[in-house]
Amino acid sequence: MTAAGKTIAVIDYGMGNLRSVSKALEHVAGDKQVIVTADPAVVAAAERVVFPGQGAMPDCMRELDARGLRAAVLQAAKDKPFLGICIGQQMLFAHSDEGNVPGLGIFPGEVKRFPEDKMLGADGLRLKVPHMGWNEVEQKPHAMWAGIADGARFYFVHSYCVQPADPALTTGVCEYGIPFTCAVGRDNIFAVQFHPEKSARDGLQLLKNFVEWRP
Repeated sequence: MTAAGKTIAVIDYGMGNLRSVSKALEHVAGDKQVIVTADPAVVAAAERVVFPGQGAMPDCMRELDARGLRAAVLQAAKDKPFLGICIGQQMLFAHSDEGNVPGLGIFPGEVKRFPEDKMLGADGLRLKVPHMGWNEVEQKPHAMWAGIADGARFYFVHSYCVQPADPALTTGVCEYGIPFTCAVGRDNIFAVQFHPEKSARDGLQLLKNFVEWRP
């Protein structure tokens, strides 16, 4: 059996791009084993936890509960190094306008759709929603940015973004028509709207930082 101190659990609730996330983690995990799992006991035994997600928020919340994983996620977010990715970031907040559903409520704040009337680029042309492709991230001080230049570009695919009630939660900001929070952090939790597993060298560096992070 793998020692708990050597495992990184990637939570499988049926809504994540699990293969690319797990393969990217394996690339930087060193002697730690990456386990894709839907078993709450495996999540509880892991040293650190990754919470990815793709799709619509109502579907993600429903599937998380259908697989009996809510309690495991809430507990992991209390006491382990915890990385949320994409919808896995949005689900940490209290409420989402996408389907008008409650999230996990770990962080105070809302998930809102990009406002159509603000979707204009610097050239005055209309920006498409979803926000899709590479964009620069302005960092706020956090250990998870080690080795990554401020303004580095990451890969995004989303129509909604988080609006934290506490500005101190924001650890990264991106501009797409409006400035929006694209990374949040508090204590043992770090979560990003972009996809580090699709973000080349800087994305792998972020995942490596997570593997080594001692919050």
